[in-house]
Amino acid sequence: MQSAPLPVLLLGTVLAGCSVLQEFGAESFPGHDGGTPPIVSDRFLLESPEQSIVGQIQVIRARHEDTFVDIARAYDLGFDELVEANPGIDPWLPGEGTRIILPTRFILPGDIREGIVINLASKRLFYYLKPNAEGLRAVVTFPIGIGRSGWATPTGITHIASRGRDPSWYVPASIRKEHVEMGDPLPAVVPPGPDNPLGSHVLILGMTSYLIHGTNKPAGVGMRVSHGCIRLFPEDIQFLYNEAPDGVAVTILNEPVLLTWQDSGLFVEVHPPLEDDERDWSQLFPELLKAAMAEPPASAWQPDGYLIDSAVKAANGIPMSVMQGAPGPQRIGGRARLVNNLVIVPELEAEAESLAFETGD
Repeated sequence: MQSAPLPVLLLGTVLAGCSVLQEFGAESFPGHDGGTPPIVSDRFLLESPEQSIVGQIQVIRARHEDTFVDIARAYDLGFDELVEANPGIDPWLPGEGTRIILPTRFILPGDIREGIVINLASKRLFYYLKPNAEGLRAVVTFPIGIGRSGWATPTGITHIASRGRDPSWYVPASIRKEHVEMGDPLPAVVPPGPDNPLGSHVLILGMTSYLIHGTNKPAGVGMRVSHGCIRLFPEDIQFLYNEAPDGVAVTILNEPVLLTWQDSGLFVEVHPPLEDDERDWSQLFPELLKAAMAEPPASAWQPDGYLIDSAVKAANGIPMSVMQGAPGPQRIGGRARLVNNLVIVPELEAEAESLAFETGD
């Protein structure tokens, strides 16, 4: 269940500039529908320490059998991200030829540009690699599954304390009790293998009882389905397991609203707040906007109040320019790059339908 959209703050419409973001290099992919190759959507080189937006919005044409579960896995996106970016489209049967927006553009959360940074509101993880010979960093980003309501993933600063492969899951007493009440008792220990919800790799955090790990049910990545741990696609946790050393900092944030200046333009990315987020966003959003407006680039014009309102109402999880002349939410898909549909075989629908009965971490 999604919460209500953020309240709207109307500002006067004034003249403004526009912004162009750099596209990260594309790889060659086999095409299914004559589209252009997709850009790499999970790793980006930061051209300067001030860069705060990465990626580019893309669009595909769905085929009859495609679902958002299939599309999410093919493009390393989360299910909820696709739902936010494509309002009004049936995630289980989008329909032959329907244009599906891929939300592969991101405002980097917080002001930390090292270690692992997690934004619960966007259900996304960002890992900053070590600087290269020129002193530039790359950031790798993956969709994540997080704790459901009542089992919320905590915010705070921690670190990777240790790790393991092919782990056994020692089921906490609270989870065993919950499943007994559901008529679905669990064993005290779930051994490694296809029935283990931890998947094949785990990163153990300094926060007691919390992990970053893989999953045996990848359809749940990008949703609130766990008992508080953070889940990644199997291929993503394997990368993070190999690249992020013990001791690396992990910062967990909950930022449904992200604002940043880039190329003299103000960008706003809004996600629906998590349903158990008790903060008053009718007060917080104006404060965030005021703070952003207090330090604009020297060459910046004032943003367009109508577009700010539109971005807040849409809450589509897409970084949107709010400068005059920029496309509103309804025009984003029409201006996005049409790319190949890489979905191969739909295979996760039955798994997704069983998520309500999931035995998670």
